[in-house]
Amino acid sequence: MRKGISYWSLKDGLAGTHPLDKAGLAEAYSAGFNLLEPAISTKGVLTVESDTAACEAIRTEVENAGFTMETLASGMTWGCNPVSNDPEVRKKAVQLNKKALERTAWLGCSAYLFVPGVVTSPICPDERVRYDHAIERCRTCISELLETADRFDVDLCLENVWNGFFYSPVELASFLDSFGSERLGVYFDVGNVLGYHQYPPHWIEMLGSRIKRVHIKDYRHEFGWKGKYSFCELGDGDVPWKETIEALRKIGYEQTVIAEMLPYSTGHLARASREMDAILTKYDN
Repeated sequence: MRKGISYWSLKDGLAGTHPLDKAGLAEAYSAGFNLLEPAISTKGVLTVESDTAACEAIRTEVENAGFTMETLASGMTWGCNPVSNDPEVRKKAVQLNKKALERTAWLGCSAYLFVPGVVTSPICPDERVRYDHAIERCRTCISELLETADRFDVDLCLENVWNGFFYSPVELASFLDSFGSERLGVYFDVGNVLGYHQYPPHWIEMLGSRIKRVHIKDYRHEFGWKGKYSFCELGDGDVPWKETIEALRKIGYEQTVIAEMLPYSTGHLARASREMDAILTKYDN
């Protein structure tokens, strides 16, 4: 498995304004990373309106900084829900993500991280979509996006997130299989699973080869009438790393493992790199 870092983990990554050049990537490179997962949005350094020349220029700058790129991430769903009750919002979401898939290819990447919709979420507390409606709307959206993914030879990877949607690996696997597409798979986020009280290795075992890419972060919780939970630095939480890496190896996973450490703080890139080295050296062998 190959370790990498998310653009969102960089100093101004969440704002989309962190420079994608040698100076901007120097801290991540010094920390021991040489694989970057860029992120696309409607504004910032890389957007859905960036043309081929702009994407090629970004790729050149990133490579000159000592990095490769294989995957592109997007959080546009949080602001433009593809399963929204508003048909105009759903239409716009499809348009935005089709453009993002195109730019995935223009960057030379082969996989696109897609949040498949929001039923309800602490991230979007005003969103309320009935579950069965969300399933059918998501099916329509995915069908349209797969046409673009096929045309540009890009894998469309649905991420498990805190969206009130697809909180069961059985349901997610069945949904994916119903399309019969090799292009469609899962962007599995290890830490997110703990947030809805489930066990990452079991998800990995059940999803199997449907897992095309992996995000890692750590998560800790304290049960009680006033429970506490939070994402945290790698190694400080409750993710069962040994069993998780062993489960990934068992399904034959050999692709990227991207650390998504949010928000940025001084020194956290170096720490994430060290912890990833320790985890992968110890268990991925």
